[in-house]
Amino acid sequence: MSNHKVDLATTVNITSTFSGSWANKYVSIALLSGKTLDNGGVTIMPNIDYKYVIQKGAFDSNFIKDATCDFTDTGAVTLTERVLTLEEFQINSEFCKKEFSQTWQAAEMGYSVLNQDLPASFQEFIITQFAAKVADKYEQVIWNGTNGNTGEFDGFTTLFAADGDVIDVAAVGGGINAANVIAELQKIVAAIPATVYEKEDMHVYIGTDILRFYIQALGLVGAGSGIDNKGTLWYNGVPLTIDGIKLFHSPGMPANKAVAAQSSNLYFGVGLLSDMNEIRIIDMQDIDGSQNVRFIMRWKAGIQYGIGSEVVLYA
Repeated sequence: MSNHKVDLATTVNITSTFSGSWANKYVSIALLSGKTLDNGGVTIMPNIDYKYVIQKGAFDSNFIKDATCDFTDTGAVTLTERVLTLEEFQINSEFCKKEFSQTWQAAEMGYSVLNQDLPASFQEFIITQFAAKVADKYEQVIWNGTNGNTGEFDGFTTLFAADGDVIDVAAVGGGINAANVIAELQKIVAAIPATVYEKEDMHVYIGTDILRFYIQALGLVGAGSGIDNKGTLWYNGVPLTIDGIKLFHSPGMPANKAVAAQSSNLYFGVGLLSDMNEIRIIDMQDIDGSQNVRFIMRWKAGIQYGIGSEVVLYA
């Protein structure tokens, strides 16, 4: 969507504002296309203004009692409450149209030096580049972010390390490799509480290093013949499990770390659509006479989890 606004102090100011379905597309790509978020690794809360209270209930294990004629409370329901708080972020970038005037896009810009409107193809190219960078960044931040770093909030491993209720499993000295990866993953699975072990959305979230070593290890099982006697050629992208628990590849997970949790216990929140789904492209030519174009994107985001005692942190 493109809006042409008249600046009475100068002349026509060409400003493109992406909103509605266009903004939804680009912002969704930027915030939600990282592998963990795009593949359902966490629960996405899309319309949070600033804070959202997460409540998860836990029933007393003995809440079923023998029947009587009276009403008797048969067990407590414990509500765990956490607050998901969003933070505001932005990208501001400026590009010069002159850099593209001698490329294949010159035809779309027009041959007049004084009338070089930014071509729609380049607008979309830049926005897509921004979106890809944001997606890559968020894949890392949701797992290993630190609130003190510019453009980040505390990631899950940061939050889990500070929570005494989270179940800690010590990582092997010297780091994971193909020789010990199966045993280390089994340590994580063994620490998962029995109450959530068989939950459909229970995963062990692993980074690329552990994924690579696990694939290598399974290619060496059976006296070196590997799965189906295919050796190192066995893997073709099939879903992986360890002792009945699904493995979830999260490229943003730090090396030698892993997390076991339900996706329904992990939350990623983003701001109201009216606040976040807007990307502006401002042509500065009629403002300051330059050949520059400014790209602006602003949004809100944050993470939180529900019950720490149902999470295992391998670190």
